[in-house]
Amino acid sequence: MAKLSAGLLLFRNRGGRLEVLLVHMGGPFWAHRDAGAWSLPKGEYEPGEDPLDAARREFAEELGSRSPQGEAIELGSVKQAGGKVVRAWALRAEFDASKIRSNSFQLEWPRGSGRHQSFAEVDRAGWFDLPTARVKLLRGQLPFLERLEHLGGAGC
Repeated sequence: MAKLSAGLLLFRNRGGRLEVLLVHMGGPFWAHRDAGAWSLPKGEYEPGEDPLDAARREFAEELGSRSPQGEAIELGSVKQAGGKVVRAWALRAEFDASKIRSNSFQLEWPRGSGRHQSFAEVDRAGWFDLPTARVKLLRGQLPFLERLEHLGGAGC
């Protein structure tokens, strides 16, 4: 069975331009990458668990703050290259991306060294207009930007 993941795509209107909140994945693999190294705040959930509740929980874990309240707009699901199925919701909200406090994970690093280090799951977050977000976002999540734009973004 495919792994299931759920996330929130926060959006806002700044100066007539739609912006989205993305997170940069932490850890040594992503440390020196920018293009294609950003994601929606998201995480795995179990079958039977409410995916929107999971998306809100994962937002809190990755950003260190409860997810903003408001109407969540379903953006559907996409299957990523590795087989994971990601389900997302758009949410109009403000969020201070400079104040994140992500949870962490343990990883043997350098690989084969026998030493385990702790890394932030998310090392930074930022607001990006859609053209910039298209460059930064993982390719497998790009349909969520297209769906948000199709819904009218700021008009949602």
